[in-house]
Amino acid sequence: QVQLVESGGGLVQAGGSLRLSCAASGLTFSGDIMGWFRQAPGKEREFVAAIRRTGSRTFYAEPVKGRFTISRANAKNTVDLQMNSLQPAAPAVYYCAGTASSPAEVVVASAYAYWGQGTQVPVSS
Repeated sequence: QVQLVESGGGLVQAGGSLRLSCAASGLTFSGDIMGWFRQAPGKEREFVAAIRRTGSRTFYAEPVKGRFTISRANAKNTVDLQMNSLQPAAPAVYYCAGTASSPAEVVVASAYAYWGQGTQVPVSS
């Protein structure tokens, strides 16, 4: 009954910035964590960042620390990912995800029960 919808993806130049948004909706959504993963062609889906829906504690993958910022929007069921200093690389699809409870680990995809359809973020040189 929970749906996650990403928005804000699109072409951005190297060194530029982009902000992604995720909105969760449905009759039930009681998970404690919302996060972002990304997946490049031929690569496994990897953790990017996560935030607690209560308390606002954040978690970041090491490669994006200092460049990306995850934050809650106006409601606990919305989350944004501000991406700065984007580098030219293989295009990646960014996925919003949410947990069904409070997992012990937030950096693995198996901890998340709900997933968005993904939004593509190609970076031009």
